[in-house]
Amino acid sequence: MRMKQVILFILCLVLCTGICGRVTAQAETDGQEQQNQKDELGLYAQSAVLMDAKTGRILYGKNEGVARPMASTTKIMTCIIALEYGNLSDTVTASQNAAVQPKVHLGVYKGQTFRLEDLLYSLMLESHNDAAVMIAEHVGGSVEGFAALMNQKARDLGCGDTYFITPNGLDASKEENGQMKEHSTTAADLARIMNYCIGTSPKKDEFLKITGTQSYYFTDQDGKRSYSCQNHNALLTMMSGVFSGKTGFTGGAGYSYVGALEDGEREFTIALLGCGWPPHKTYKWSDARKLFGYGKEHYQYREVYQEKTFPEIPVENGVPLSGNLGDPVVVHADLNLKDEEKSLKLLMAEDEEVTVSEELPDRLKAPLKKGQTVGTVTYRLQGETVKTFPVYLTEDVEKITFRWCIDRVIQLFRSPFSFVNKLLGA
Repeated sequence: MRMKQVILFILCLVLCTGICGRVTAQAETDGQEQQNQKDELGLYAQSAVLMDAKTGRILYGKNEGVARPMASTTKIMTCIIALEYGNLSDTVTASQNAAVQPKVHLGVYKGQTFRLEDLLYSLMLESHNDAAVMIAEHVGGSVEGFAALMNQKARDLGCGDTYFITPNGLDASKEENGQMKEHSTTAADLARIMNYCIGTSPKKDEFLKITGTQSYYFTDQDGKRSYSCQNHNALLTMMSGVFSGKTGFTGGAGYSYVGALEDGEREFTIALLGCGWPPHKTYKWSDARKLFGYGKEHYQYREVYQEKTFPEIPVENGVPLSGNLGDPVVVHADLNLKDEEKSLKLLMAEDEEVTVSEELPDRLKAPLKKGQTVGTVTYRLQGETVKTFPVYLTEDVEKITFRWCIDRVIQLFRSPFSFVNKLLGA
């Protein structure tokens, strides 16, 4: 009897193991299918994003919110901070710390001097790590001081998942407030930083000039050593419309890339993190082509602005225009836009639709001033707010006061017949 129980137990165990195995396998298959469905382009990158450069809207993403090391794509932030806080004609002196930076490097020695502008070309075209440290120490006083500027800029841009430790992007970690932090960003944050560099920074023209240059020659300040730089952003010549970008690689980050493309009125930015490891150096170019191609094929500008008229809004305690206390008081509202401002073009896919909602009060209380904001018209695309227009009052409304009532009574007594008519409702 005992032997039968043992055999029965073994059979149940085998059966359960088989069922669990099939369930696990099916779960893994389902998870893989979900991942494949999310990444319909089949990108090599662990994280990737395609973004509308003008609005910051994500058009395509793969793990775009996952923080990862970003290698030398860091240097787009290094460059824009240096441009905004430094002067291109500044003389920069190499420290011992800069001189011992690993390859890829310019090969500077302690005490050697350069123009800041020349170092920025070294930074962005050849991705020299010693140039990055020289720039950081000159502009920020130290690498740590410069990293503080980088992190503040990231916060200002809404990049809450980004943390900078080095100006060159070498893998790094540090303890802060009892927590270990990594030098990292997300694909979405990296694209947002690129949007700032090429679009809204006061130094965007200088940034675009540097990152769009194919080759650059310079010497140190003493004229004793000369240097030649070649741009490693191969897409500048490989793909029509690409006008800026930065590559990167470390053992921890793998290959990475951030770039920008324009096609007529359209501007796209992309960011790729963890896009292969040696020998797969070309994976980033394949992914970049797919993302830019996807944006060009699926997204076009559409005019979505809608003309709006608003109902009259009742006003409490307001002085009637007629002067008769019994008359209703209403006020009118308008967007107050010039003809050239009545436009809203959005980069949209064919199956996307905009929803427009109005927010206006049911009633208002006097006093009210012409031009006072009383509501909004909001445009949303895929549930995200893309534009909000304020709604303004078109006229003043005074408040009924005790003094106004006294003045009105006096005025009526001065015209007896008018006063009687008012009382009789004539």
